Amino acid sequence: MFSRFAVAAAVFILSACVAPRPHPAAPQPPIHPFPSLQSLPPPGAYTIDSQNSELRILVYRAGPLAGLGHNHVMVNRGVTGLVQVGSSISASSFSLEVPVESFVVDDTEARREEGGDFPGDIPPDAKLGTRRNMLGAAVLNAAEFPVITVTGVTLSGTPDALSAELTVGIAGHEARLSAPCSLQGDAHRLTATGSMELRQTAIGLAPYSLLHGALQVEDAMQLKFTIVVPIS
Repeated sequence: MFSRFAVAAAVFILSACVAPRPHPAAPQPPIHPFPSLQSLPPPGAYTIDSQNSELRILVYRAGPLAGLGHNHVMVNRGVTGLVQVGSSISASSFSLEVPVESFVVDDTEARREEGGDFPGDIPPDAKLGTRRNMLGAAVLNAAEFPVITVTGVTLSGTPDALSAELTVGIAGHEARLSAPCSLQGDAHRLTATGSMELRQTAIGLAPYSLLHGALQVEDAMQLKFTIVVPIS
């Protein structure tokens, strides 16, 4: 039988972990509405607007002692990159870089936006512990791999129902993924939004587990993104 100290230590470690896997969640509309895309911008290279772009990851607790841990919201607003617009969707491409140091853990407003699975605020020491372990060698290994890379291999579909085949480089691993998204825009900007479930084992990361699985995080995480590209 675990002592009270052992359980308390285990809870702290769980709350400070960041290997992700959420309960499957239905895709949600972007926080800010965007106009429907009528046509692609003129062909050319366009730089991503980092200030208005966002990558968001929802991480869920699991295991018999899951009630002692927290679900987490990870937000990154440091996304950079280029979008190469061609004569058609299939002739277009993109490349993104996500600096792992830019992840913000359990921002109060972000948790509120995600609803009932993310109640209340998280103590500052727990936020720091989560971020420290996330950037550590066991997960993202920020010291050796400071950037996550995302490269669009192929694009297909229509603006309202687009499929992007991606190559993702993360923590020394490379994975091929498919991401559903939609395009919105007007004469001034192009916006891509999407939501998907992504298993960390699919990108080379190991699900975190403690006390023989009594405390753990699920293998799947919910990934949401909004990528904004100024046109003029």
